Amino acid sequence: MDNDPSGTVIGLVAPRFGHEVIGGAEAVVAEAAAGLASRGYEVEILTTCALDHFTWQNHYPAGEHQWGKVTVRRFPCVMDTGGKHRDRIGKRILLGDTPSITEQQIWMNDSLRVPEMWHYLLRHHQRYRALIYAPYMFWTTFAVSQISPATSVIMPCLHDEPPAYLDLFRPMIEGARGVWFLTEPEASLADRIFAVPRRNKVVGAGVDWVEPGDYRPDRFRQEFGIEGPYLYYAGRREWGKGWNELLDAFAELARYYSTDMQLVTSGVGELGAPDDLRDRVIDVGFISAELRNDAMAGASAYVQPSKLESFSRTVLEAWMAGTMVVANGGSEVVGWHVERSEAGLLYRSHAQLVQAMRFVVDNPEAARRIARPGRHYVQTHYQWDAVLDRMVDTIEEWFPMKTEATPAPLVDAHPSPVPADETDGITA
Repeated sequence: MDNDPSGTVIGLVAPRFGHEVIGGAEAVVAEAAAGLASRGYEVEILTTCALDHFTWQNHYPAGEHQWGKVTVRRFPCVMDTGGKHRDRIGKRILLGDTPSITEQQIWMNDSLRVPEMWHYLLRHHQRYRALIYAPYMFWTTFAVSQISPATSVIMPCLHDEPPAYLDLFRPMIEGARGVWFLTEPEASLADRIFAVPRRNKVVGAGVDWVEPGDYRPDRFRQEFGIEGPYLYYAGRREWGKGWNELLDAFAELARYYSTDMQLVTSGVGELGAPDDLRDRVIDVGFISAELRNDAMAGASAYVQPSKLESFSRTVLEAWMAGTMVVANGGSEVVGWHVERSEAGLLYRSHAQLVQAMRFVVDNPEAARRIARPGRHYVQTHYQWDAVLDRMVDTIEEWFPMKTEATPAPLVDAHPSPVPADETDGITA
C-alpha cells in the first residue's frame, strides 16, 4: 500500500455514536469530528448501529446520514460466536495471566465484530487522508485500523489495566502512522508498554465553555423534585467505573452518620441501591447536557469513583460548574488532574471515601473554597480551540496533502459479512 495518504476525507472510527450514547471516548470523537468540520475539513464518523455496549444489538439504521457538517456511516454489528471463549480467556487476562497470541485473537473475535465496516474500508481507505480510531480495546479499532496503517491514527484512551499489556495490541499501536493521547499520564503509560511511534502527540480533549450565569441548579431540582444537599455521579453505572464501591461508601455514610445527604446519579446501568436507601439514591436517567451542567452546579461535590480513566471529562465539567471533586486516587489521570488543579480530594480506600464524603457534609463552605481553582484549570488547559489547533497541526504534519489530491470513487458495494469461526484468529 502507498506510504503517503492520497485521500482528502478525515474519518473518525468509534464503536458507538449518537446523542444517547454515554462514553468518554465516544464523546471526544463526536466533538472532535464537529470541530474539525468547522475548521473546513471534510469529516466522516464511521461507527456501528449499536446503542448499548453490553448487548451490541443493532439499534440505529445502517447507512449514511448527515449530522451537521459531518457524514455518519453506520455498519451493523455481528454477534454470532457465543462469547464463551471471550469469557473464559477474559477471566484469565483480568487475573494477570498472559494467554497465547492465538487465544488473544480468539478473545478479540469472540464478541462484537463489524465485517461490513472492515470490507468498506478495505475497498475505500484511499478516500481518506487520515483515519482516527478510538478507543483501543474494540474490534473497530484493533481489526479495522490495520487495513491501512499508513492512514491510521490511534487515540487509545489507554487505562492501566491487564488487557493493555496484551501482545495483540502491539502491531496496532506500534505500526500506526501516529498516536493521539488525551493526557500526559496516558502518554507515559503507553511509553511503558509500547514502542510508541515517533509521531505522537498529547492533543488532549476539550470541555464546552459554560458561562457562570448559564447554570441553573434550581431547574434541575425542580425537574426531578430534589430537595436538600446531594452528591452527584454522572456516567455508566458498572463495576469497571467504581459504581458499586461508591454505593457501598454512601450506604455507610447514610446509615451511620447523621446527615440528610443524598446521592444523585444520571446515566445508564443498574442502580442496585439497597432497599433501605432507595429514597436516598436518586436515578434521574439519561439527561441533556444542559441538565447535567445544572446538576453539577447544584451538587455539594461530584464523585468520580473510577480507576479506569484516560481523560475524565465529567471531573472537568464539575470544576467548570464550580463544584468540588472527590476522586479515586487509583486513577493516575484523575489524580494528576486533582493535584494540578488543587480543586478536589483524592481517596485510595473505602474508609477514605467515606471520610471525604463526611468532609463535604460537615464543611460545605470549605468544599466550595476547594473547588474555586477548578474553573481556571479547565479554562487554561481544556478549551476546544486549543485542542483542535493541536489536532490540525498533527494532521497537516503527518498527512501532507498530495498535489491535486482527490477522493477515490465511492462504489456502492456491501459484501455479505464473513462469519467467524470461534477458533479463527483475526476475522473480518
